[in-house]
Amino acid sequence: MIASPSTPRPQLEARTVRISHPFHPLFGQTFQLVDIHQAWGENRVIFQDPAGKLHSIMTAWTDVMPADPVVIISAGRSPFRLQDLIELAQLVADLKARVHDET
Repeated sequence: MIASPSTPRPQLEARTVRISHPFHPLFGQTFQLVDIHQAWGENRVIFQDPAGKLHSIMTAWTDVMPADPVVIISAGRSPFRLQDLIELAQLVADLKARVHDET
């Protein structure tokens, strides 16, 4: 028998999820955690609101995953993670190479 999507998996049943992204309209609110999975190329959590409606949100916008150490150490001084900066540097280098090749 397949469980209903709104039925929490046993290991998640007692867990809750808090919305931690400061600009999300549900910021600071806590909900029943239903599932954690990958969708649309990113990790997402499924949670249930008090009315029983299911919602999906990126795990990075919740307290489900531990905070990135760079974010903790920067103490709000940098909005970027190391991986974001590495990817940005590579993008800039690729764009410079493309412009150089075209001239």
